[in-house]
Amino acid sequence: MKILVCISSVPDTTSKINFTADKSAFDKNGIQWVINPLDEFALTKAIKLQESQGATVTVINVGDAVTEPVIRKALAIGANDAVRVNLDPKDSYSTAKEIAAVAQNGGYDLILCGKESLDYNGGSVPGMVAQLLNQPFVNASVGLDVNGSEATAVREIEGGKETISVKLPAVIAGQKGLVDEKDLIIPNMRGIMSARTKPLQVVEPVSSEVKVQGVSYDSVPPRAAVKMVSPDNLDELVRLLHEEAKVI
Repeated sequence: MKILVCISSVPDTTSKINFTADKSAFDKNGIQWVINPLDEFALTKAIKLQESQGATVTVINVGDAVTEPVIRKALAIGANDAVRVNLDPKDSYSTAKEIAAVAQNGGYDLILCGKESLDYNGGSVPGMVAQLLNQPFVNASVGLDVNGSEATAVREIEGGKETISVKLPAVIAGQKGLVDEKDLIIPNMRGIMSARTKPLQVVEPVSSEVKVQGVSYDSVPPRAAVKMVSPDNLDELVRLLHEEAKVI
């Protein structure tokens, strides 16, 4: 079985987010980049299938050379090889189109990814990949078993969970719960050293078509100062909620 795991390089959640002076782009200076956490659940699941079923695991990233340390971390975690599409992604469509092109040529049985990246939270790439490949798609998966040519996925729905069986090849978008957090793999020294020799293929994009273009970015307004009100002064609390917070 051949598995393709889509990984995105995103800012560490502790990074301070800034934009360029004209607010036209994200300022990447001083940012620590990591594997998108939801993609890491998908990658760990792929490694488990590698161990239990002898699957080969390829990771793919659409990005420029800056993303290669993150790709090497995925290789250190246990992926067999990697593909980087040499494109600075501008929207979900261009990203999905490049992933689909690689998947089409690679003949993969299963495509795994996080349901969304934690920088833009678009959540549209996995579904677009499935549509472009005309393959079954299960979103927000919190469980996955593969038996021969069939995959059984569990996904969260309102009020419960739903179990779905699909024929391979298929696209599965996972989230927290696809594997236990305690099972997430931290690369050891052996994995880090072996990642240096694993194949990382760089391919050029098949298209430059972009459907959506970012115009400007704005930071979240800073929180207002906290006002403390004595528990004995309910009239003042009501006044503040009515006149300043305007919630009553």
